[in-house]
Amino acid sequence: MSDPKSRAGTVTNPVIPGFHPDPSICRVGDDYYLVCSSFEYFPGVPVFHSRDLVHWTQIGNALDRPSQLRLPPDMPSSAGIYAPTLRHHDGRFWLIVTNVGDDGNMLFTATDPAGPWSEPVRLPGVAGIDPDLAWDEDGTCWCTVAGVSQVRIDPLSGAALGEPRRLWSGTPGAQAPEAPHLYRIGDYWYLLIAEGGTERGHGVSIARGRTPSGPFEPCPANPVLTHRSTGHAIQNTGHADLVRAPDGSWWMVLLGVRPRGGTPGWHVLGRETFLAPVEWVDGWPVVGELSPDMPVPAWPLRPGPVPPVRDDFDEAGLHPRWISLRERPERLCTTEERSGWLTLHAAGASVDEPDVVFVGRRQQHLSCAARTLVDPDEGRGGLAVRLDERHHYEIEASGREVRVLARVGPLRTEVASARVPAGPVALGVEITPQPPGDPRTGPDRIAFGVEAPDGTFTALAMLDGRYLSTEVAGGFTGRVIGMYAAEGTVHFDWFDYEPLDG
Repeated sequence: MSDPKSRAGTVTNPVIPGFHPDPSICRVGDDYYLVCSSFEYFPGVPVFHSRDLVHWTQIGNALDRPSQLRLPPDMPSSAGIYAPTLRHHDGRFWLIVTNVGDDGNMLFTATDPAGPWSEPVRLPGVAGIDPDLAWDEDGTCWCTVAGVSQVRIDPLSGAALGEPRRLWSGTPGAQAPEAPHLYRIGDYWYLLIAEGGTERGHGVSIARGRTPSGPFEPCPANPVLTHRSTGHAIQNTGHADLVRAPDGSWWMVLLGVRPRGGTPGWHVLGRETFLAPVEWVDGWPVVGELSPDMPVPAWPLRPGPVPPVRDDFDEAGLHPRWISLRERPERLCTTEERSGWLTLHAAGASVDEPDVVFVGRRQQHLSCAARTLVDPDEGRGGLAVRLDERHHYEIEASGREVRVLARVGPLRTEVASARVPAGPVALGVEITPQPPGDPRTGPDRIAFGVEAPDGTFTALAMLDGRYLSTEVAGGFTGRVIGMYAAEGTVHFDWFDYEPLDG
């Protein structure tokens, strides 16, 4: 992931840019750990570490084995892994999550959040999404889900200990009460939820009670955070989690989006993870201003390692930032068949197909460039910018021909083509903002082309980025840029990803 930059007493929000929604956080000593939803991508549930809440480093993926994560080929995009909750209790890390469309709610444990994580414990008695875990003083484990309802569980066996019961479900008339998190803070149990839907009406509300099962009294200032009906640069704010720093200060992580272009605004990176300060006033949380340039915390910032721009595929395995669609069989994806190259063997015949062999990374900057050196002599494949099976652009090489392809809903077309010299060819994509002016202007432009050995980039086609946005495609994910094979065997020597917007 990209390392946020401190400047002039502020830190850049989002703290984890790109498609990293539904953040859940916990602190152990001086270390913070955070997880996000991953939907149809494998491996699932990226795990991040920080020492200052600002600089985050991905240390793994919790669900990195097929036995932990089943994503069937017929499962639609934006299904799969929803809304994990990460907690630390009794010397162990606990992760509870929903696999929509397959396994339902599951619970995993680890002694090290970098992994390995356990095999899943199934929770057949827990119905609903967005599960949360909390333990009371006598060790009872409470599981609360979207809706909002709650049931006691045995976290070791997965058994429900009683019948679910309804809790406070937010503002009367507000849609989609979800993302519950339950905390013991001082004399009260606090129930934090999202409501209003995960689009422009999203918000965060809270209630409190004397016991973990209520009754709950709503905060008179609800919602405690929302950007609905504002012109704020950050929209869709919600799905929050609270954490207390070692100095006693409180912070909130939450999801939001950054729409661009004319009306109605298009967000293309998906829902990202933001950070906001919290103060407690009269027993209720007051969330500070959430801005792209947020005042830095009072403690010293501790920048983590900056991920390399280039991946040469010299290691036996792939870095945890790389994700694939639904599965990643070793027989179809390997760095060992040709030394120093990533080799992909085709299954699905195009990026339209749910079983296309694809290895990508999240687009994390509003303006960026990606390059890859591909050897297509044994097959057909290339470089794609993907939102889902029905919304993607790609540049594809086969023999001595390169083609730019576009899929938007039911329409699929070849946009441009060119002849190239025999042998490996460097394919590239450059994503830049659209010039402002026309209120119908889209968020960005996506140029596909080839790069000469001297670094000169020749664009073959320039495409409108709005069609690879959530506002057009729907769903819950963001853009992923990566390599794919559509026929035969395709080798990739390296992959570069470079932010262009600082």
